Amino acid sequence: MTSALEHNLHSPEPDETLLRELQTFGRFIGSWGLEWSRPGDPDAPVGVHGELHFGWVLGGRAVQDVWIVPADGTAERPFGFHGSTIRFFDRDRGVWRSTWIEPVNARVRKFIGREVGDEIHLVSTDAEPFLRWRFTEIAPDRFVWLGEFSDDEARTWRLEERMVAKRRRDALRE
Repeated sequence: MTSALEHNLHSPEPDETLLRELQTFGRFIGSWGLEWSRPGDPDAPVGVHGELHFGWVLGGRAVQDVWIVPADGTAERPFGFHGSTIRFFDRDRGVWRSTWIEPVNARVRKFIGREVGDEIHLVSTDAEPFLRWRFTEIAPDRFVWLGEFSDDEARTWRLEERMVAKRRRDALRE
């Protein structure tokens, strides 16, 4: 049985009037396995697996995702997380507006996103440090997500997290 929330939040397909714009994140709809790492951090755990799920929401006008690391849901500070992003294309500004909410580490960040060459860049300047999240090496069944930060107002960026995502064939695509 579908709850009223599920019925009104989830959408089976994208809004037809936004098909071209929505493809930026729409190509990720479905479920993914993650290999998470924190390069250069000797205190970070290694061999951590997670999962990621993308779906259409809000009448097919937005894309929501859920990131879970580690995959068993036992996220603990500071290296584990279980959060969600809602993204929509802002036609007036020609950019993606995105908000990340993650209760384990008590984080909420707003991002502005756009395609840059073959990548997708999301930048947050609403708090220190500035953050840049990049989707790179994008293919139908794989992509690499890079989490970077800048403590000099985006003059330079340093890698903090890296995730390799592989599409899961064992999960239903929604």
